[in-house]
Amino acid sequence: MSDTLKKVLYVEDEADIQTVAKLALESVGGFEVMVCSSGAEALEKAPVFNPDIFLLDVMMPGMDGPDTLVALLKIEELSNTPAIFLTAKAMPAEVERYKSLGALDVIPKPFDPMTLADQVKDIWSRRNG
Repeated sequence: MSDTLKKVLYVEDEADIQTVAKLALESVGGFEVMVCSSGAEALEKAPVFNPDIFLLDVMMPGMDGPDTLVALLKIEELSNTPAIFLTAKAMPAEVERYKSLGALDVIPKPFDPMTLADQVKDIWSRRNG
């Protein structure tokens, strides 16, 4: 696991949210972002991209965010990659479930594009705390 946060793998099935988040993470945060539209696409592209962190939408058709995370962490070179979930359903019980799967934290939707990169950086910086 890298100490510097540069590469974000963002898995989100809604194109308009993909666009806003990618722009926010790249323009405001200075990250290199790879967007995947599904869990299956993430499993295919993540090993090649080798991200520092996963940013995962929870509700997606097919493989949802939690299933995607479990599958990604089974890939040897990604097994220590931290994750953050984005969801409109950020109830305490759900947040605990996501953390039990290996997520660092949850960012509620709708998120503010201007603060998204800072939220990701803040969660990243707390991961070893």
